Amino acid sequence: MVKVKICGITNLEDALASYIFGADAVGFVFYPASLRYISPLKARNISRILPKQISRVGVFVNEKAARVLKIAKVCNLEMLQFQGKETPEYCRKFKNYKVIKAFSVAKSEDLKDLSRYKTYAYLFDSFSKTKPGGTGKKFNWKILPQAVKIKRVMFLAGGLNSANVNQALKSVRPTWIDVSSALESRPGKKDHLKLRKFMQAVKIKF
Repeated sequence: MVKVKICGITNLEDALASYIFGADAVGFVFYPASLRYISPLKARNISRILPKQISRVGVFVNEKAARVLKIAKVCNLEMLQFQGKETPEYCRKFKNYKVIKAFSVAKSEDLKDLSRYKTYAYLFDSFSKTKPGGTGKKFNWKILPQAVKIKRVMFLAGGLNSANVNQALKSVRPTWIDVSSALESRPGKKDHLKLRKFMQAVKIKF
């Protein structure tokens, strides 16, 4: 069954609700320009309380490698998601972590460098001229190859909600579903009813 990452976690209540409703991972955004930014100290405190069964993912945008490694250690991260213009060489610096390279997709040409990245996983999100992620907008899934063809773990993001997530699962067959803004009452605060409905929709077998 597909796994679910709830991204943009900024508080303990939302992190615990994500776990209770069945999410497999939570994402902490360490990009100061994001409306869902969380400080490493606050993320560390949440990470210490969360059950070990749920994975911690750190989201970074064009960050210095040394700072990424420091935050990863302090916050007990298992996966590092790079949402900016990080190079394949940069991504190879984090050998003790599962690295997720994100790609903003508007057209098939946006995937031309895919094979250069030998990361643990690829994440596909909607393209935006102003945001590196968290747009809340769906893109054309037909552009994407299925996970079995790219031979990498695949995260699908961008405009997913309880109404369209099963269509996404059938069309793309991703390994992970990544959702953030669609489950919010405001930027950085999850609506727990939306969260529960989304998890119920995802867990329906298709």
